[in-house]
Amino acid sequence: MAEKKKPLVRITDTTLRDAHQSLWATRMRTDDILAIASTIDAAGYYSLECWGGATFDVCMRFLRENPWERLRLIKKACPKTPLQMLLRGQNILGYKHYPDDIVERFVALACENGMDIFRVFDALNDPRNLETAISAVKKYGGHAQGTISYTTSPVHTVANYVKLAKAQAAMGIDSLCIKDMAGILTPGAARELVGALVKALPDIPVQVHSHMTSGMAAAMYMAAVEAGAGCVDCAISTMSSFSSQPPTESIVSILESEGFETGLDRAKLTEINAYFKALKAKRQPASCAKVEPVDAGVLVHAIPGGMISNLRSQLAQQNALDRLPEVLEELPKTRADMGYPPLVTPTSQIVGVQAVLNVLGGKRYGMVTDETKHYAAGYYGKTPAPIEPKLLKKLCGGLKPISCRPADLLKPGLAAAAKEIPAGLVKAEEDILSYCLFPEVALGYFKWRATPAAKRDPIPADTEALASSSAPASSAPSAAASTAKASAAELPGGTPVPAPLNGTFYRSEGPGKPQLAADGATVKAGDAVCIVEAMKLFNPVKTPAAGKITFLVQHGATVVKGQPVAVVA
Repeated sequence: MAEKKKPLVRITDTTLRDAHQSLWATRMRTDDILAIASTIDAAGYYSLECWGGATFDVCMRFLRENPWERLRLIKKACPKTPLQMLLRGQNILGYKHYPDDIVERFVALACENGMDIFRVFDALNDPRNLETAISAVKKYGGHAQGTISYTTSPVHTVANYVKLAKAQAAMGIDSLCIKDMAGILTPGAARELVGALVKALPDIPVQVHSHMTSGMAAAMYMAAVEAGAGCVDCAISTMSSFSSQPPTESIVSILESEGFETGLDRAKLTEINAYFKALKAKRQPASCAKVEPVDAGVLVHAIPGGMISNLRSQLAQQNALDRLPEVLEELPKTRADMGYPPLVTPTSQIVGVQAVLNVLGGKRYGMVTDETKHYAAGYYGKTPAPIEPKLLKKLCGGLKPISCRPADLLKPGLAAAAKEIPAGLVKAEEDILSYCLFPEVALGYFKWRATPAAKRDPIPADTEALASSSAPASSAPSAAASTAKASAAELPGGTPVPAPLNGTFYRSEGPGKPQLAADGATVKAGDAVCIVEAMKLFNPVKTPAAGKITFLVQHGATVVKGQPVAVVA
């Protein structure tokens, strides 16, 4: 009698994307990846998540690398294993909705450069925000993986999740992922949800993604597999746990002890882990090494893995790291106020920064980011629960709420973007897409790339210097204070317009956009006259008085909280 074949459970490796985003502030470099890529390719993984998320932005902003070239090089080094990316639906890789032509062309170029599997998600689980991306993936020959952004609230039920999955199945997805970005999916809830999805959509394979933040993910994976999930996300052990994924080696042992097969080569896993163990000393920022191994508080505040390190970094940039406990207490209240959105990019950033502003500003919703206004008005999609009408009016700040698919309001953007880029900076069409997503960051990288090597600003060799290079001058409190005092002492007569936060000062909302206020223009009290980009979001700066405005700071300069950026006289 032939021996019964063991059921196969596949494993997606997240080491090259989510793991170092969660643990190392996304500071792994392309050379780091290529040095071990062939071994990873030979290990037997279902897929390698190596692109998307924050990697694209960080490549250009801090590492001075071309993210498209990274994709091409990984594909060349890993010919056997499918490459996978995280795509934020209509947000692509940014923090706002992009026109359909940009979404489609981005997907087309990603396929051309070597991407195989696209995990397409929307932060609000609004199916309308997934349609264009999923259609494009199918059109250009990729594997379209639909996604449920998992969270808990009075309106997030198994029935509603199944309804969402059916909507994505109707769009033609090839598989479905339960994305438990905060690590709050319990084994019992996983068993119920996976069971319901497998029953409702028997022909759609189910994959499960989680983080070890709460310590439950390994147990949850086992329950999900027993209920019918066919694939789980893991990271090699040195790059696992904490706010990253469960360890590959441990999950393999657990699954095999329960009669499942994974197809992974344990000897290769040992070799891969040894490599990242050695790399860790060079790439892990000290600030990220101090996190607690388990944060049971995530079961209350539901902050995803990648966001925890960001919150710490952002508060440090505002010289307010000591106020993290207050922010963690405020965050669930802000999330409830804003209709219980799942906390995943970009809503995690929008809700998280708004919670920070509610704490640092001394008054809840006294300062509201542009992104919060657009979120409340429906420009990111339909909120899971309605926002209380009185608060909605305050959050929108005069912006008219919409009910249509947000991208329907956007004009095609590729041709206009191509014309905005200064001559001589574009080397390939991919550069235009990079500019569409991150205009200021991409221009900075293009100009650096065009500078002769001998004259370029050097890239710091060590992680700590690299990490500190991302922080504005506010990381040195005494320097920040002296800068603000010096600016105040040299002020021309008039009412100062102070920077509300530490960050980067902008006169407009981006390249090619008109200035919010011209030098010498007459403004009214309460007019938004400039922007301070802080914590990845745009914070409009309003003048406290009426009169003629004179700006004191150059576009793109670093400013500190309280520093006068203009005067009104």
